[in-house]
Amino acid sequence: MALDQITLSHFRNHRETRLDGARKFNLLVGENGAGKTNILEALSLFAPGRGLRRAALPEMADAKGPGGFSIGASLIDGAGNDPVRLGTYTEAARQGRRLVQVNGADASAVSLGEWLAIGWLTPAMDRLFNDSAGARRRFMDRMALALDPMHARHATRFENALRERNRLLSDDRPPEAAWLDGVEAQLADHGAMLTQGRARLIGALGAEITTLPAQPFARPALVYAAGGPIDRASLAEAFRTGRNRDRAAGRTLTGPHRDELAVTMSGKNAPAAACSTGEQKAMLIAITLAHAALAARGRPNLLLLDEVAAHLDPVRRASLFERLRDNGAQVWLTGTELAPFADIRDEAAVWQVTDGQLERL
Repeated sequence: MALDQITLSHFRNHRETRLDGARKFNLLVGENGAGKTNILEALSLFAPGRGLRRAALPEMADAKGPGGFSIGASLIDGAGNDPVRLGTYTEAARQGRRLVQVNGADASAVSLGEWLAIGWLTPAMDRLFNDSAGARRRFMDRMALALDPMHARHATRFENALRERNRLLSDDRPPEAAWLDGVEAQLADHGAMLTQGRARLIGALGAEITTLPAQPFARPALVYAAGGPIDRASLAEAFRTGRNRDRAAGRTLTGPHRDELAVTMSGKNAPAAACSTGEQKAMLIAITLAHAALAARGRPNLLLLDEVAAHLDPVRRASLFERLRDNGAQVWLTGTELAPFADIRDEAAVWQVTDGQLERL
């Protein structure tokens, strides 16, 4: 199954854009600032969350438009069955909310994860290993969501309960024990599921990475470091016994919001943050390929690769395309010129993007 008949209305610089005839490989070619990444961002909104740029909703709407945007696409199985029509949009009167429809019926953003598994790699992610632990937690959660749609629900509910507990702990008067008991029960319920989902993800990724050749891409070793107990009962006990300490700190010091992902370069045994820019990029691509292979075993899988080919030598580009050809993902790539995509040009759908306008090549 794959996406086709994709429409963007008043989304960033795309006033009215339509893409038909999508294939396994889909290339968006144009100058910097033409609107290529905007299309990838629109596609990323068919997953729960804030999309590949993590932008605020008002930023995505065309400044000259009506104040909202809409994105639609058909999920087609290739067997002649009726397509599933997915849509997400905002309205000027409700810019703080992203609305979702499936086959014309209202649905939740979380439910999008039941239809599509979406992954992406963008230039901004090149600094992941040198970024904050929070950025790496978001990286894990996005990948975990592509394997388990319920992961987003646990992450959202844990964050809501965590904010409530921290608010209670920071009050001038000590909170009632019964109130903390209720909040901590929610924290333990969803925190344990969140932690276990991350642990399963890293375990599965590690196993999949070992099946990839060490060359031409680096082979990373992943270690998940939990910020507290991973089972519900132990996590609930840690919250209960840590109340005085957490109250003195004004925040919760134990739990999945303290998790970390440690990455080293196998063979070199060096932390990813200490490796060269090229080595870090190679490890990111290896993780992305391993995750795409895992995601392709479940729901329809979409892989969005922004400006990835231009920064690879011909050997690595050929290897990347061969790996992408063998997995089940529909792939969308951007570039400033067609030359880096020569190996897949004949099998790809290609669009020239110019100032938010598309021309099929």
